[in-house]
Amino acid sequence: MAAKLAGGGGSKYSLGQNAEINVTPFVDILLVLLIIFMVAVPMATVAIKVDLPPATPPPPGVKPKEPVFISIQKSGALYVAEKQTSLDNLQFDLDAKFAATGQAGPKDDQRIMVRADADVTYADFMGVLNALQTSGWYKVGLINEDIH
Repeated sequence: MAAKLAGGGGSKYSLGQNAEINVTPFVDILLVLLIIFMVAVPMATVAIKVDLPPATPPPPGVKPKEPVFISIQKSGALYVAEKQTSLDNLQFDLDAKFAATGQAGPKDDQRIMVRADADVTYADFMGVLNALQTSGWYKVGLINEDIH
């Protein structure tokens, strides 16, 4: 009869005293990836040099002309200031508004601000901008705020 009192060997699933994970290959791979990203990221950023004119304040005592606001609602309703209009009558209503505020003159000197509801379709928004451009207004600003 034979009996084994102390275990010297073990099954293939038992871990012995030296059961450490070797992390050296993992660290090597991470260092190589770090070096690759450190070299690649500066090449991915593209800088275009743009020479902008310096900002000059308006002359003292000269008040800039007030812009006319165009509002586009979710339903497609179009307003010049507080007056409802349509895309076909937009040019005439803008001319009337500028004449009423005493800003009648060349369209190059007139400013228009367009604000639209967040749910306005792109086609409606671009229709207004295209109508302004074909009518000769090029000083158009966009306002990003809610209309209530």
